[in-house]
Amino acid sequence: MDNSGKPSTAQVVLLATSSALTAVFYAIYRRKSATATRLKEARKIAIDQDLKSVLMESPGHCIPYAVIEGVVRSVKDSLNSQFVDNCKGVIERLTLREQKMVWNRTTHIWNDCEKIIHQRTNTVPFDLASHDEGVATAVRVVRPLDAAELDLETTYENFHPVAQSLTDVIGHFISGERPKGVKETEEMLRLGADVTGVGELVLDGGLARLQPPRQGLPYFLSTLDHDALVRRQQARVRLWRLLTAAFGAAACVALFLVLRRRYARYRERRRLRAERDEFRARQRERLRELRPGEEDEEDAVSPSACVVCLGRERSCVFLECGHVCACDECHRALPEPKKCPLCRGPIERVVPLYNS
Repeated sequence: MDNSGKPSTAQVVLLATSSALTAVFYAIYRRKSATATRLKEARKIAIDQDLKSVLMESPGHCIPYAVIEGVVRSVKDSLNSQFVDNCKGVIERLTLREQKMVWNRTTHIWNDCEKIIHQRTNTVPFDLASHDEGVATAVRVVRPLDAAELDLETTYENFHPVAQSLTDVIGHFISGERPKGVKETEEMLRLGADVTGVGELVLDGGLARLQPPRQGLPYFLSTLDHDALVRRQQARVRLWRLLTAAFGAAACVALFLVLRRRYARYRERRRLRAERDEFRARQRERLRELRPGEEDEEDAVSPSACVVCLGRERSCVFLECGHVCACDECHRALPEPKKCPLCRGPIERVVPLYNS
């Protein structure tokens, strides 16, 4: 900060940035906390013979937020893995990722970088069925790709390195990018996998369906059970709470430093004002001593008189403040370190004043 007590640009940016990030992180924390709470309070419905009866008794044949745990079963056809024999599923995701190293001109090191260059997802209708094969009731999963968390099993993964010649290597060093290769990955939701679905459970034409909630709540299709899914969400809530607290503390520290500097400047101004008042009182006392019969006639003193002795003319300029307020004799009599009698600023040098 400068002597005026105003915060520097860096401190203003720090305060504004930390405050903005605190607000953003707090909003995310509130949303994550609400999600974890609703997920924990979601009604757990068993897939059994009474499922349709439960939905019939619910208002609108709908349970707004329900938890269904079952086994994945295909409705008609299933998807076959393109790389693994006898591996079938209902969702297949093929991903090609380009991996390369990029030169950072700031840190002067090579950083790993990965970019998705192609991704394709195939899906077929499927149900969540009971673990008991004797129960014929099942829940149809609607729009599974809209799930906020869709846990898929990696069934195939292979890395194809890039063959490079000497010319390519030199060109990559000049351009700042060194391709490493392409990573090919296949992920599937396999038949027979245990899945926990959390969403809106409705009865439509005698068919129980699990679909994304209409209340803006997240839709889950996870291979974790309900308790593990809740613990994962609560761990994320703790992370965002920690980030909010950390950046909130940084904002409070920055605000405290700014306010402390402003208060110190305010106290300094009060001290200087008190010193000026004391100086004026001593000046009036000196005037009464010099002119006993003119105690109240301060105008009798020359406007160019030295403010210290009130007798001699002002004859020097104080730098860096620029005040012309004292004669040379009084300047020499000032105690070390010499300060301006008016503003109490340090006197760096003195320039003689010549009046023509």
